[in-house]
Amino acid sequence: MANTPYVSVVIPTINEGGNMRRLLAELKGVLKPYRSEIIIVDGNKNGPSTDDTVKVARSKGARIIYDYGGKGSALMRGFKAARGKVIISMDADLSHRAKEIKLLISGIEIGYDICVGSRFLSGGGSSDMPAIRVFGNKMFVSLVNLIFGSRYTDMCYGYRSFSKDALRRLRLTEKGFGIETEINIKAQKAHLNVLEVPSFEKRRASGTGQLRTFHDGWVILKTILRNSAS
Repeated sequence: MANTPYVSVVIPTINEGGNMRRLLAELKGVLKPYRSEIIIVDGNKNGPSTDDTVKVARSKGARIIYDYGGKGSALMRGFKAARGKVIISMDADLSHRAKEIKLLISGIEIGYDICVGSRFLSGGGSSDMPAIRVFGNKMFVSLVNLIFGSRYTDMCYGYRSFSKDALRRLRLTEKGFGIETEINIKAQKAHLNVLEVPSFEKRRASGTGQLRTFHDGWVILKTILRNSAS
């Protein structure tokens, strides 16, 4: 159908009202050349956002879906609802540069199944990654590469693009912060073609992040061990 979106952008949110207007304005500017949709998946285990996240997103034309699981649960719900040929996941805190979307789309267009942003490739980087997170990320990357024979440079980063068929083949189940790790592992096990591209992570613009370094590190480790046994 002519009106079917070519690109779907899936964004989990919880109390991101301070970032919504700027985020959606930047996205709409970048997405002008494409038929597109923006899907906001709002909520966490405590319920929906209590600020104006949903109100602002709806006023700017985004589709609103609610999910009260975790980050993985929100992404899976958004992926299922997405109608685009190319599906992109990103965060709502303005840490991801909207202009990089064109690179993520191009990765799928040239034949890759998944295109993954990496902060550790030349041209990438981060202004919001303390030493403990750098160490943890590298440890998880090395462990996954050793166990599964992959060659990833980054693991716990949510700026990615997928073909619709690739998401179907991944059969994702992780409801929390292990979702990106699960994607990397299952993509390798399913022999999907994955392209890493440089990405720069900025500091959160406003609001409070949901990341809990040690708790989420344990979640990621369990995700690796669980998938190594299956």
